[in-house]
Amino acid sequence: METTLRGVGVSHGVAIGEVRHMGTAVLEPPAKQIPANEAEREQGRARQAVEAVAADLIARGNLAGGEAQHVLEAQAMMAQDPELIADVERRIAVGSTAERGVYDAFAAYRALLANAGEYLAGRVADLDDVRNRIVARLLGVPMPGVPDSDEPYVLIARDLAPADTALLDPSLVLGFVTEEGGPTSHSAILARALGVPAVVALPGAGEITEGTVVAVDGSTGEIFVEPSVGRQEEMRGAAAARKAALSAATGPGATSDGHKVPLLANVGGPGDVPAALEAGAEGVGLFRTEFLFLDDSSRAPSEEKQMAAYRAVLEAFPEGRVVVRVLDAGADKPLDFLTPADEPNPALGVRGLRSLLDHPDVLRTQLTALSRAAEGLPVYLEVMAPMVADRADAKAFADACREAGLRAKFGAMVEIPSAALRARSILQEVEFLSLGTNDLAQYTFAADRQVGAVSRLQDPWQPALLDLVALSAEAAAAEGKSCGVCGEAASDPLLACVLTGLGVTSLSMGAASIPYVRATLAKHTLAQCERAASAARAADSAEEARLAAQAVLSGE
Repeated sequence: METTLRGVGVSHGVAIGEVRHMGTAVLEPPAKQIPANEAEREQGRARQAVEAVAADLIARGNLAGGEAQHVLEAQAMMAQDPELIADVERRIAVGSTAERGVYDAFAAYRALLANAGEYLAGRVADLDDVRNRIVARLLGVPMPGVPDSDEPYVLIARDLAPADTALLDPSLVLGFVTEEGGPTSHSAILARALGVPAVVALPGAGEITEGTVVAVDGSTGEIFVEPSVGRQEEMRGAAAARKAALSAATGPGATSDGHKVPLLANVGGPGDVPAALEAGAEGVGLFRTEFLFLDDSSRAPSEEKQMAAYRAVLEAFPEGRVVVRVLDAGADKPLDFLTPADEPNPALGVRGLRSLLDHPDVLRTQLTALSRAAEGLPVYLEVMAPMVADRADAKAFADACREAGLRAKFGAMVEIPSAALRARSILQEVEFLSLGTNDLAQYTFAADRQVGAVSRLQDPWQPALLDLVALSAEAAAAEGKSCGVCGEAASDPLLACVLTGLGVTSLSMGAASIPYVRATLAKHTLAQCERAASAARAADSAEEARLAAQAVLSGE
C-alpha cells in the first residue's frame, strides 16, 4: 500500500527504484590492553592507517574534482591533524591498541566539536567518517560506504559523508535519501553538482526495508513508498515534461516579458568551469577561492599559484561577469596561519573578512594575484568580501582593493542580518551586494546549516529571510547598484521567480540547476514574480510562503 513521507528536497529530478542501505558503520573496537613493548609497533600502524586514509580521500577528490575535491581535501586535513594524532599516540603509549586509540581520540575530539558552536558541530559527520575509515583499515574490514550493486537503486543513509557522495555513480545511484542533513549540507551541495535527485532531513528513512520500491521527488521532498503504477507513471510523465521544457529554454535568463535576470554559476575552481559552460552560465556569480588555501593549512599559496588558478577561470568567460569571493576562512574552514585555534565559538568569531583584515598581507597578495590574472582580458571582474557586518568593514575592504591597484568592482556579501538592515550604508563604500542566503539564514535563525533537526529554519522560503532579501534589493535599487543572490536559494526554480520579484538582479547557483531556473523564469512575467514575492512575504511560515507563491505563479 502506497504511503507518503516528506523530507527536504535538495536536488531536482525523479528517482524510482529499489532501496539499498548504506554500509553499516564500523563497530567499536574492543578495549583490550597491549604490552608496553608493542606500543611503538601499534603507533606505527596508526600512523600508516591515517596516512593511507588521507591519501585515499585526496585521490577521491582528484577523481571527483570541483566542489567535492575541496571538501575531501578538508577531510584529509582533519585526518592528519597533529594534535589528534598526538592524542592517538598518547593513548597507545598507555596500553591501547591502535584501533582503540584512534576510536577514543576521535571520540574526545568529536565531543569538543559538538560543543564548539554551530559550524564546527556540523563537521561531526565528516569526523565520524574519517574515524570509521581509519578504524576499518586497522581492523582489516571493508570500508563503510555505498553498497555494491549491479542494478540501479535508491540509496538510503543516516547521512552521506562527502567521500561517498563525491564518487556516486549516477548510472547506478538513481537518487538518495538521508535522515539527517539540510538544504545547504555538503551532501546536498554535491548532489546538485552531480545532478542526482536527493531528499534530506527525513526522520525514519532508515526504517524503509531493503528492496522496497520508492519514488523520490527531489524537488518537493516527497517520498512515495511502494508507489502505485499510476503514481509511477504520473511522476515519469512529469519528469519527461520537465526535461522537454529544459531543452526548449535556451539563451540568457529572462522572464517571459523580457526582464533580464543573468544566470551565473557557483564554482569552486577551474574544475567546475566545464559544467558551468555546458549549462549556459552567463558568468560566475560566486568563485570560491578556498580551494587554493586547503592544500597546506600552515601557509598561504604564492601569488604566482593564485594568479594561474584565477586566470584559468577568467579566461573561460571572456566577456562574461566573474564575481570572486576573497578567502572565507574560519569557522568550518580553519587555517593554521590565519585563524585563531582557541575561539569558543568560531562561527561568531574571527572569520571571513575579519581574518583577512587581521592579516593584510594575505589579503594584499590575493588581490594582487587577481589584478594580474585579469590583465589583458575583457572579462568583467568583480571582487567581494565575505562576512561584511557594517560600513566600516566595507570601507576597509574597498580601501584594500584600491591599495592593491585592483581594477574591478568591489562588493560586499550580505550574510549577516546587520548587513541587510544597513545595506544602503554599506553601498556608500562598495558597488554591489551579493546575498549568501545559506549563512544569512543560519545567522538570522540561529540554526546550524548542517543540522537536520533545525532544517525548517534553514528553509530559504522563510518569510523573515525573504524580508532581508527585499531590504537589500531595495537598498541597491535606491543607490542604482546591483544585488545578486549566490546562495543555494537561487537553485530553486520557484524561489528564483520570487527572488526576481523581490528585486534581485542576478542569480548564481550550481551549474546543474541553471536549466531548471531558466525554464521556469521564462514562463512568467516580472509582474507575476512580483505578486508571488508579495504573497510569499505575507505568509507566516516557509511552507505557506511556498504554497502562496506557487498559487500566484500557477494562476490559481
